[in-house]
Amino acid sequence: MTQWERLQQLDTVYSQRASDLYNGDEFPMEVRHYLAHWIEGQDWERASRDSSQAAFLFQVLLENLDNQFSRFAQEKDSFLLQRNFRRYKQNFQKYQEEPYTLAAIINWFLVKEKEILNDAELAQQVQTLQVQSAAVELESQRQMEKRLKDLKIKVEVMEHKIRCLEEQQDEFDFKFQTHKMDSCTEEEKNKQRQGLQKMLNALDKCRKDFLSDISAMLDATECLSSVLIDEELVDWKRRQQKSCIGAPDDTSLEQLEKWFTQIIECMFQLQKFLQKLDELVGKMSYENDPIPERKPHLNKRVDTLLTNLIKSSFVVETQPSMPQGRGPLVLRTNVQFSVKVRFLYKVPELNHVLKVSVSVDNAASQVKGFRRFNVLGTSSKALNMAESTNGGMVADFRHLTLKDQKVGGGGKGINDLSLSVTEELHKINFHTQFEYQGLSVFLETSSLPVVVISNSSQQQSAWASVLWFNMLSSDPKNVKFFESPLPASWAQFGEMLSWQFLSSGKRGLDSDQLETLAIKLFGKQQSYDQCKIPWAKFSKENLPDTNFTLWVWLDGILTLVKSYLSDLWSDGSIMGFVSKGKERFLLKKKQNGTFLLRFSESIKDGGITFSWVQYSNDGNPSVQTVKPFTSTDLKQIALPEIICNFRIMVAENVPVNPLCYLYPNIPKDQAFGKYYIEKTGEENPYLKYIKTKLVFVSKENGCTSVEEGPLSDLCTQDRDPPSFSEAGDDDDDDDDVLLQRSEASPMLSCPTIDPFWLNSVLENDGENTAPDSFPQPDLQISPLCLENDVAIFKEENSADTDVNFTLQEFLNSQNLLNSLDSSTQEDIFNGFGLGYPNMPLTP
Repeated sequence: MTQWERLQQLDTVYSQRASDLYNGDEFPMEVRHYLAHWIEGQDWERASRDSSQAAFLFQVLLENLDNQFSRFAQEKDSFLLQRNFRRYKQNFQKYQEEPYTLAAIINWFLVKEKEILNDAELAQQVQTLQVQSAAVELESQRQMEKRLKDLKIKVEVMEHKIRCLEEQQDEFDFKFQTHKMDSCTEEEKNKQRQGLQKMLNALDKCRKDFLSDISAMLDATECLSSVLIDEELVDWKRRQQKSCIGAPDDTSLEQLEKWFTQIIECMFQLQKFLQKLDELVGKMSYENDPIPERKPHLNKRVDTLLTNLIKSSFVVETQPSMPQGRGPLVLRTNVQFSVKVRFLYKVPELNHVLKVSVSVDNAASQVKGFRRFNVLGTSSKALNMAESTNGGMVADFRHLTLKDQKVGGGGKGINDLSLSVTEELHKINFHTQFEYQGLSVFLETSSLPVVVISNSSQQQSAWASVLWFNMLSSDPKNVKFFESPLPASWAQFGEMLSWQFLSSGKRGLDSDQLETLAIKLFGKQQSYDQCKIPWAKFSKENLPDTNFTLWVWLDGILTLVKSYLSDLWSDGSIMGFVSKGKERFLLKKKQNGTFLLRFSESIKDGGITFSWVQYSNDGNPSVQTVKPFTSTDLKQIALPEIICNFRIMVAENVPVNPLCYLYPNIPKDQAFGKYYIEKTGEENPYLKYIKTKLVFVSKENGCTSVEEGPLSDLCTQDRDPPSFSEAGDDDDDDDDVLLQRSEASPMLSCPTIDPFWLNSVLENDGENTAPDSFPQPDLQISPLCLENDVAIFKEENSADTDVNFTLQEFLNSQNLLNSLDSSTQEDIFNGFGLGYPNMPLTP
């Protein structure tokens, strides 16, 4: 397809630019259209400098106009075109004495056409990028693409110019040799010398112009490479650093690889042009020849630019990580990890040629007391295109291991900085030797700092160090960062924390949740912009009135969300971070049975609870809260099932579910119905052998649970304060917890039940097991209730179970039956398929 045909297929905006280009009379559009193939096949740029070439093309142009005129003469409907072409030929006659002027005009139009096509192509590429990714910085990419296109066009022009320079030199050399052998008169000799002198002057000017063009191109390339290396690459590295700690940033390298490849190829082309100048000088040189004088400096600039670009194009694409690790950059000794490096100059000739070696940067050589490690596994691989999804030059190390390097007596010594093991930062290094087209460059790159642990119990602290470093430091070589760690601003900290929830539960923190955390950390303030969180307050100092740090508390919640609450968190069902005071304020304005879910503020490993509003007969609202559920609980039963089956005892011991609407007003089954699981038999995760359902039952004045096995203190009532105040925001949510949770989860079924113990629990319903620091309400544990599928325990009657208290013995227990009214006893017997009231039980 010709350039002219491509112009005609452009969108309206660019086709209009082409139309506007030919508004004048210098070069008629009709001539351009009908002679398109011939016009684009000629070297008008050379003709604009070469009079003889211009004269030749001028005559051919007139002949083509005559031929086209003859064709129109044979067509009935082409009278106007025939008349126009006669006029065009007459107008072109004015260039008879200066045909190179017409050649320059035609060349100018062709160059402008290329500019329109390039702009249209670039716009199309930008539009494609917009469709592929909404997060792409279109303006910077548009500028980069445009500048790279301009650079490529200039290289193509330079390639044409050096061919012309070579032809011009060959022509001069031929005429000069002819002049030396020609036996003509002295006068003719003088004329020939004058002609040769003009040719030599023109040749000298062309050489100087060519060298100046290269110098200008290098200026533009230096500016372009600076943008690429110091801005685009740095921005990608920062995005990668943030993505390691959960940020949803794009870390693909395809665009950078394309840009690096294009600019490096242009530099190698310039290198070839300079080598070609050496050939030309070898064939012919003269006094004050500009090439020997200026070329060495240009060579040095090209080599420097190429070296810098090639060194910068060697990067770590995927940071070190363990398959089962908490996240990247936390490595454990003697456990395999993987890491991938990439060379952004994509050239097939280098496939399987460059060997990359890996080593660990032993910080012990810099800081006394830091541990040292050896890298075991396949520590050398070739860059190849087979291990990349898009054909990039990568070396994928998948089976590396770090092993402690014993120094002296072995073990960890006292380091100069008094840092903990999880505050030591180490780097994984990679290096290779680049050899291509006469250029030799040593390439090396390093991973982001990694924390090396030797025990899984250190992983939580190690991840805290990774979060803090990558949140605040942009210098990957700063292994002494924790010597004096920077504090985090609230904006930085809130953003980082939101990323953690985004990666754990597919939803970050909203402004209300962040404000709740800010109030917890700094108190109520107009603005938190100036608030800062020190490293010690994040990971070393315990929260007030607790025995755990801020990070331990947050990490416990994150683990709970990731393991058991991901869907609920993602769909917004969990309010999560809300103070008790605000919780009461929100619920008291809602209809009866409105509830919300929030995280516990006092459970180390993460807990979630729900609170609801209920109205007394006189219309006064009160807020009640269950004791928080932990991972031990949620491992047995999913939270939606707990909410679905929760009961409290009302008048006449009738169990009802007080949870009706998820805040603000979403019907409970609409919010959680899609998560309900109705299974029977062995498919049910918490029902076996006897068809039962776990139900949480509470009297009006207390909250507890009825479950399979021994009773335990699962949930309690929150005594609602008389009025809401901001001071309530700072209350510890264990004010809601009136019963101390036992070490064994209340969800766990127990095959052995002591009837006397059980009876004593039922009778002594006012026993208080709460610690002294908790309020002492008048708690009552409700009678056991069996409704429909509900049973108070399950019997695991198998050969491997030592059952010392059977179902029959349990039902025969007078202590139990005496505590139940006759209707409830009848429900029990009917529920188990037994006769009532006077049918004897078989022992």
